[in-house]
Amino acid sequence: MITPAQQALLDDLNQRWEGKDELLADKLGIEFTDLDPNHLSATVPVSGNRQPYGLLHGGASAALAETLGSIAAALHAGPDHIAVGIELNCTHHRSATDGKVTGVCTPLHVGRTVSSFEIVLTDESGRRTCTARLTCAIRPAHRAGLAGPA
Repeated sequence: MITPAQQALLDDLNQRWEGKDELLADKLGIEFTDLDPNHLSATVPVSGNRQPYGLLHGGASAALAETLGSIAAALHAGPDHIAVGIELNCTHHRSATDGKVTGVCTPLHVGRTVSSFEIVLTDESGRRTCTARLTCAIRPAHRAGLAGPA
């Protein structure tokens, strides 16, 4: 369940980037399907994100995983902090050739300064295509030159 403060954070991030065509998630077609910070999920289409052999590009899988983990970390960190990825590990188990791939992000550790998440990607048949782990550093927003939501 998302809290009002977490929703305000998401609203602020959306407003900050709305209409600017700058976010990788938008360019890849990533769409969020569940915003619960303990079970965040999103999809990415294979079409438009292929590598030369016609499979979903591993970088698209990694971008989906990092997008999910970073948003989950930000939601856990709160409006006065920022979350930045410091390590991403992806193991690609099988290829996806069509449809959408779904990523589900669950916390492994949520701390005051570091949080880690497991992100499992599956194809439309429910087969695991990738397992990722993202570790994020949590820093005060004012130290990064960023203010919390207005």
